[in-house]
Amino acid sequence: MSGRGERDRGKERFWRRMLRLWRQGGGTVRDFCAVHQLSEPCFYSWRRTLAARDRQAAAARQRPGHGGGTDLFVPVRVLPTPPVLEVVLGGGRVVRVPAGFDAATLRQLLDLLAEAPPC
Repeated sequence: MSGRGERDRGKERFWRRMLRLWRQGGGTVRDFCAVHQLSEPCFYSWRRTLAARDRQAAAARQRPGHGGGTDLFVPVRVLPTPPVLEVVLGGGRVVRVPAGFDAATLRQLLDLLAEAPPC
């Protein structure tokens, strides 16, 4: 006997077959249930339950690592680190200058640093 939350595979197969027959027949739910001696509330409940299970299974197939064809890796482009010019000053001070620097600005900075005593 199934405990709470466990699926009864036999019932699921039965109701999937009943829903398939109903869809193929094209009649009303009421008529189908009467012919097959099924409870209408049970029919509607199983139709909702199985639709929800099918949606969950489809969503799981779309998530990475669940066989949905979604790549587990994304392409990454590593950019080279721009060259950096290092100017080592007295007192252990270092000025790192990126590529494309403005020479006039660098001259001003070096003049200021030469005037100021190291910390």
